[in-house]
Amino acid sequence: MKELTSDSFFNGAIRIRQDRSGYRFSIDAVLLAHHARPRPGDRVLDLGTGCGIIPLIMAYRHPQITVYGVEFQKVLSDLARFNVSDNHMAERITILCKDMKSLKSKMMSGLVDLVVSNPPYRRSNSGRLNPDYQRAVARHEITATLFDLIATARRMLRTAGRFVTIYTAERTAELLAQMRTARIEPKILRSIHSNRQSEAKLVVVEGIKGGSSGIRIESPLILYDEVGNYTQEVKQMFAP
Repeated sequence: MKELTSDSFFNGAIRIRQDRSGYRFSIDAVLLAHHARPRPGDRVLDLGTGCGIIPLIMAYRHPQITVYGVEFQKVLSDLARFNVSDNHMAERITILCKDMKSLKSKMMSGLVDLVVSNPPYRRSNSGRLNPDYQRAVARHEITATLFDLIATARRMLRTAGRFVTIYTAERTAELLAQMRTARIEPKILRSIHSNRQSEAKLVVVEGIKGGSSGIRIESPLILYDEVGNYTQEVKQMFAP
């Protein structure tokens, strides 16, 4: 069995076990969980849940939602189930070990209100693959492409349901085009920058299934201040 580390959030309110040498979540997951903004009573689906970090943050922040996390890799889905149980959230979070391409709404007792995903950013033939399989799948489109992700979101969402994702800025045009093709109309876009002088590396995009046209470009999110500390807005995302 691989060695696990234990990390805590929100002054120890959430504990996360992760593989020390395999896939480990990044700040992207925290940013996405913050921007998803579920409503009370929402049923939420996280595609590619990894160790379960996004469902745990969202369920902690929003006690009136239920979350389904889908993970293709059994080792990670087992770890996500452990994290859910260890944080006493099994009544509100369900982890499924499934390929998103075969996912059906009946597996979640019906369509959901919100789909979130922090997917791989790189095409399968782009760049060097990480020798660690978990990390390779997290970074490259090996088991599911952007098309597969958006097609699954469309299939799982109710009409007027929301899709929120964090993605590499250089593929923004492709993301928006595929969302529109799937009739998930892009409604909000926010660029994410390391500092005030850097170009955007990531974007957070929200779309509505069957929504009308018209997109709002929000103010940029800056991650680090002049001395390299998190900005006040980012610090709030980690606050209890």
